[in-house]
Amino acid sequence: MPPVVPPFLVGLIVAPLAKRIAKPLLRGIVKTSVGLVVEVRKVAQEAGEGLQDLAAEVTAEMGGTDLAPDSAGGIRSAKPRPATPVPAGSGSK
Repeated sequence: MPPVVPPFLVGLIVAPLAKRIAKPLLRGIVKTSVGLVVEVRKVAQEAGEGLQDLAAEVTAEMGGTDLAPDSAGGIRSAKPRPATPVPAGSGSK
């Protein structure tokens, strides 16, 4: 019959080995995860800035034209707005 080794003796031998292997492994996993989070945040910020730039461009373009619905149900530019406002008393009678 083989000798029985108590579990605590196995733990005493395996624990230091596991510590030497697990600590660098976990450190690498955490380091990689933090790096990924930083990169994802950077990409999300750049995408948000791109959308804000696009929205600003569209707003600037729309600021110079009146919008009217087209026959397909979409929106089309009907006519440009006047560059200067018309004075209140200059209308025709």
